[in-house]
Amino acid sequence: MKISPLYKIKQQFDAASIEDVKGVVGGQFEQFRAGDKTDPGQTVAVAVASRGTHDLPSLVATVVERLLAVGLKPYIIPAMGSHGGATGPGQAQVLADLGISEETMGVPVVSNMDVVSLGRLDSGAEVFFAKDALDADHVVVINRIKPHTAFRGEVESGLCKIMAVGCGKQKGASNMHKFNLANTVVPAAQLIMEKAPILFGIAVTENATGGTHSIRLARPEEFVDADRELLKEAWTLFPRLPVDDLDILVVDEMGKDVSGAGIDPNVIGFWRREGGPREPDYRTLIVLDLTPQSHGNATGIGMADLVTRRLMDKLDLHATQMNALTSKVLRSARLPISLENDRIALETALDGVPDPRRVRMARIKNTASLETFWVTESVLSELRSKQGITVDDDPLQLDFNDEGSLLPFPS
Repeated sequence: MKISPLYKIKQQFDAASIEDVKGVVGGQFEQFRAGDKTDPGQTVAVAVASRGTHDLPSLVATVVERLLAVGLKPYIIPAMGSHGGATGPGQAQVLADLGISEETMGVPVVSNMDVVSLGRLDSGAEVFFAKDALDADHVVVINRIKPHTAFRGEVESGLCKIMAVGCGKQKGASNMHKFNLANTVVPAAQLIMEKAPILFGIAVTENATGGTHSIRLARPEEFVDADRELLKEAWTLFPRLPVDDLDILVVDEMGKDVSGAGIDPNVIGFWRREGGPREPDYRTLIVLDLTPQSHGNATGIGMADLVTRRLMDKLDLHATQMNALTSKVLRSARLPISLENDRIALETALDGVPDPRRVRMARIKNTASLETFWVTESVLSELRSKQGITVDDDPLQLDFNDEGSLLPFPS
């Protein structure tokens, strides 16, 4: 089957970013005056999420340095629910792969799955919190503020969620997901702030190209407002494809470092995870590979229509199913049709199109990298009329290696 050439598209995003992350965090820490709220020698659990935050090592290192400078004894704990296969060593390894380890940070990383119940909400939801955090004199949380991949609300992914879900480890995350997170995450966070010694939080937003856009050090009483305000900002920065109608979308890679859902449904269509209107309508979704940083966790694979044997060979069924069972989004771990290689997957998708020569197709690296993408000729005319779009008129032919794997386009 002859495969139509594609054309390189560049879209312009707001790429404003903070260059001196360490300086910004340090300045806000000085204004906060942590030394006035603590005593020398006290311990601080620094809770770090597994989200693929761009400047995470710098953020964590700066917080650790500042805490040490005022005489405190920080240690790092993973705050990632069931990620890392829901084991202590697995979660420590996830952090290490993100650049967060005792060797890089200079303080211990304490990782196990023990939790303590802090009580129940009016909804009946029981709120659990990491014992390692409660053992400390103070707790600091660090997280990125972003749209959630499974629910809509004034507060979604952020400081409240890292406490209610991430710091709840597998047991707490599983229990939270039994209830409506949109209605539960804030009350759960408020209960935690009543019962746990939360010192402050670092909230971060990122621009569409992955740079750190804003950083806010928030006091516990400011967490809800910070989450709410920064979520509005995050939506204005959120990257999307500027086309809503495609026969085929080819995604080079999915992964937990790309999105908590592996493939962000806010990009490919929320209907693929939660149902509802097919907006945008990408009728066949092909996913070719899984990132190494996912450690085999292919949560979100259930949103794909076709995948490759290469991806399936990297899948850790236990880690994937544990994540789905914890989040209660069971369909996220359903397995799509697996084909031998990229070429066969693409030819199979094209075989379902009435006229492959006029196919409306796009190729992206992943759902977090949308500044550059590629489309077939049938999509070009509508893109030319959009502001902030640059079209390269040199056609690029899809090419494969001897194993049938799709080769990357020139950058």
